[in-house]
Amino acid sequence: MSGQDERGPAAPGRLVSGIAWVVLLLGLWLWGREATDVREGISRPATGDMAAAGRPPDLPLPPAHAPLGDAPPQRLEIPELGIRAPVVARGLDAEGAIEPPPFDRPDTVGWYADGVSPGAAGTALMVGHVDTETRPAVFYKVSTLEPGETIRVVRDDARVAEFTVDDVQVLTRDDFDARQAYGPRSTGRAELRLITCGGTFDRATNSYTANVIVSAYLTGTGTGTGTSTGTGV
Repeated sequence: MSGQDERGPAAPGRLVSGIAWVVLLLGLWLWGREATDVREGISRPATGDMAAAGRPPDLPLPPAHAPLGDAPPQRLEIPELGIRAPVVARGLDAEGAIEPPPFDRPDTVGWYADGVSPGAAGTALMVGHVDTETRPAVFYKVSTLEPGETIRVVRDDARVAEFTVDDVQVLTRDDFDARQAYGPRSTGRAELRLITCGGTFDRATNSYTANVIVSAYLTGTGTGTGTSTGTGV
C-alpha cells in the first residue's frame, strides 16, 4: 500500500509488522460475541466508510440466509478481486491481537479459530496482509470491495458459505471502536469481517495508521461446484 491512501499502489522496501494489526483484546471479543444489535447508526455511512461515497441510498441487498453449523474454513474466494486463498487457523498474540498469517505466506488468510466459524451464527474474523517488502499481498485490494459483491468461504464440511458485502470502513487506530468493527449488525445472522491495514504507512512505528474492515453477511450456500441457494430468513 502507498503512504497516501489505502487504495494506492504498494511501495517497495516495506515490512508490515504484527503491530500493524488492529488490537483485538480477548475481553472485547467475548463482549462482541455476547452483544446484540449494534447501536443505531453504526452500520450506516459514517466517517471512514469508504463504500458510502458511491453507495445508492436504497441499495437493495439480498435477505440473510439461515446460519450454518460450525466447520473450519479451508479457502477464501473473492471473485471480483480474483482472490482464491488458503485459510489457516490463528489465535491471539501476547498483546491480545489476532496473529496474522506468517510473513512468508502473504497470500494466505488467517481465521480467528477461537471465535466463530464462517457461516455460523455470530461474527467470524479473518485477517490478511496488505503488502510485503516487495509486492502486494492477499488483501491488497479488499478496500475496493463494494456493497452487493460476493465473498465465498469453502469449509471443511464440503459446504460453501456465500456472503454479501454490506459495508467497508477505514478505522484509525486513535478512533478505533471495537463495537463498530466487530459487533453484530443484526441479531442471529452469520456475519464475516475481513481485516487488513489501511491509512498511511508510518515508518517510525513500522505500521499502518488505520485498518480496513469489510463487513459481510451470509446470503447463500453452495457445495464447492458453483451450485448455490439463497433461501432467506
